[in-house]
Amino acid sequence: MVKLIPHTRSSAAIDHERLNSLINSMADGVIATSAEGKIVLYNGAALNILDINSAMKDKFLSQTMRLLDKNNQPVDVHTLVMSVKRPFTSRDYRLQYPDNNTINLYLSIAPVHLGFGSGMQGYVVLLRDITREKSLEEERDEFISVVSHELRTPIAIAEGNIGNALFIAQKDPNSNPAIVEALTQAHDQTTFLAGMINDLATLSRAERGKLTLEIESINAHELMQELVKNYSPQATEKGLTLQVDLDKNLELLNSSRLYVREILQNFITNAIKYTEKGGVTIGARQKPGAVEFYVQDTGIGISKSDREKVFDKFFRSEDYRTRQSSGTGLGLYVTMKLARLIHAEIEMASELNKGSVFKITVPNLKA
Repeated sequence: MVKLIPHTRSSAAIDHERLNSLINSMADGVIATSAEGKIVLYNGAALNILDINSAMKDKFLSQTMRLLDKNNQPVDVHTLVMSVKRPFTSRDYRLQYPDNNTINLYLSIAPVHLGFGSGMQGYVVLLRDITREKSLEEERDEFISVVSHELRTPIAIAEGNIGNALFIAQKDPNSNPAIVEALTQAHDQTTFLAGMINDLATLSRAERGKLTLEIESINAHELMQELVKNYSPQATEKGLTLQVDLDKNLELLNSSRLYVREILQNFITNAIKYTEKGGVTIGARQKPGAVEFYVQDTGIGISKSDREKVFDKFFRSEDYRTRQSSGTGLGLYVTMKLARLIHAEIEMASELNKGSVFKITVPNLKA
């Protein structure tokens, strides 16, 4: 008598079916490729985004999708994917269809590793149509641009007039102290509003790619001494020291003086604002083909959870000491945008109640 053994599928086959079910349930397009860039797995959402009705397996990505960069130039998809060594995301590409229509695309590329020491085995590509999101972002940026432009003149006039009135009131020995105090507060708030409008205008230009890069020779010694001179009164008013530490071997730096200065000003302003005792040190060191600038303070520091978000748009810490000072949460976000424009790298180290140090390495750029 022969005993029949029921046929059972292997666990590998079951796992594969589960994986397929999971991928096909995703709203984002998912494409998995081999190490050579050939498609081995994909879901229905990918077919829908790419507008393809036929099978894609064993085809190269470059055969199934045509990408354009933000300058409307064709992108070699195969080269792009093969160059990725760590997870990469972008919202700047557009997908072009055969009829020349395009959509804005969120693109994520990640190398796949089977396990420790096994080496790279392929790539996973995620696709999402963000055309509507991009359209809304463009409308928002246009609104910010128009509003910030239109508000500059009336705010500048208000700031100037209030400043003149405050100067006259302070010089008049018979002035009512309450009037002087009211004018001081009005001038401070108008100055803050002017700074916020400038931040919004810079943000709008950065988001829309309207920032221009003018390369010139920068004397780091002169730049740092100028910053110390400009910010010493603010530091002295709070009872802080403002010191400068310069490498005697500093060379001329070819970059955007405007953006380097603005980045350092943001770092120094924050350092003074969030330091109650001690001081701030600004410095510059020569690096191969670059200059490393840094701003170090003895301030309140940044918590571990906040360190991951300080460069996010509109982020402000919940720390009550931070909330005591006014701010828009745009300064460091704009700073990161400017740093990327000049191909600079920003590093930050901070410990709560022990101060912070912000470093930026600015490379020499060709004019």
